Amino acid sequence: MAYDLAELNFRTVADPRGLIEEGDAKYRANVETAAEKITENIKQSPIVLLSGPSGSGKTTTAMKVSEALERRGVRSHYVGMDDYFNTVTPETTPRTPEGDYDLESPLCLDMELLNDHFTRLARGERIHIPKYEFARQMRAFEPSKSLKLGKDEIVIFEGIHALNDMITSRHPEAFKLYISARSDVTFGKKIVFKRTWFRLVRRLVRDYNFRGASAQVTMSMWGNVRRGEITYISPFKDKADFQFDSSLSYELPVFNHTATALFQTVPEGIERYDELRAVLPALQLFGDIDESLVPPDSLIREFIGGGSYEY
Repeated sequence: MAYDLAELNFRTVADPRGLIEEGDAKYRANVETAAEKITENIKQSPIVLLSGPSGSGKTTTAMKVSEALERRGVRSHYVGMDDYFNTVTPETTPRTPEGDYDLESPLCLDMELLNDHFTRLARGERIHIPKYEFARQMRAFEPSKSLKLGKDEIVIFEGIHALNDMITSRHPEAFKLYISARSDVTFGKKIVFKRTWFRLVRRLVRDYNFRGASAQVTMSMWGNVRRGEITYISPFKDKADFQFDSSLSYELPVFNHTATALFQTVPEGIERYDELRAVLPALQLFGDIDESLVPPDSLIREFIGGGSYEY
């Protein structure tokens, strides 16, 4: 799918509310379809595996799918797979070819524990979900919570490696969902804003707003993030039972003011410097939409704040 730049800019000025409502309606339709398919699969498995690359909006989507399932009489639980990370140690943590810790690798996850928990939940047994302390890069001593599924209950496990063969080959009956911002922006027949840039902008704005990370820090990590996506995430997307595009037609005009200021600070010499510098003039092709027009339950509230969900 592609958005047309001329149409976006026209509607940004002439009908911003309509543009927002239309974008949110398309996203809601995908959420409802996912919920319907999950409901149909519940007799095969109570496990849902939700994957997508960084900045896809996985957390908000998991919560919205949960709401749609509740309306269908299916109670849902959410588990972030990040809590299954192993403690980082020089001896066991995988490394990049350059010798740095490869924190994008699925081998950073405790796959044996994950697979054991999937099996136990499907049997109706109780599990104790671990808790990972990112500040110390280690597994906490106490679990985060316990979970046991009842009748007509499902659990959504969300994480970038949820569709990896190390999981899906052992649990093929689980419902597999993949989301990503998958639309380019075109002018004529030329792509003027790449689909991967949607997620970079989202991540840049989120990290600046909520994680205390400068634009330089986020952008210096982007090369390794993309390498991890290409190696560990994208090859498994076709394992999904349902895929959908989480991009919103109105998001770039909403992000524009903040993102432009952040991209102006791109330092020379970082990995993928030429590409990152190219995002700034591409952003300047878009108009601006005041974020006050964005509904509190919008997906992009995950990145700009002021929303109705807690993260």
